[in-house]
Amino acid sequence: MSLDDFDRIADAELRHLEKTLGVLDPDELEVELSQGVLTCTFAGGQKLIINSHHAARQIWMAAFRTAWHFSPHEVEGAVTWRTDKDELRETLRKMVKDKLGREIVI
Repeated sequence: MSLDDFDRIADAELRHLEKTLGVLDPDELEVELSQGVLTCTFAGGQKLIINSHHAARQIWMAAFRTAWHFSPHEVEGAVTWRTDKDELRETLRKMVKDKLGREIVI
């Protein structure tokens, strides 16, 4: 995958996550996307950071003393971001659900 292709799909994923999480009450979760870094700040001040790592061609996520490095995988024309055992959107959904105490859709 070329760097231009990576940047295009990584930026699209970060914009999707910003849009999806941005509909939540900002008193529960503030979301900001700037220069390839999506910062999610929970009401208690805890942060979840998701960023595009251009050199590694991965999306990295860090929160609550844990970090993940998700690589793009194309399946039937759609790109998903995966580690060996986790998928980005599902992992993020579970983390936000655990913090907010209710189900969300990503």
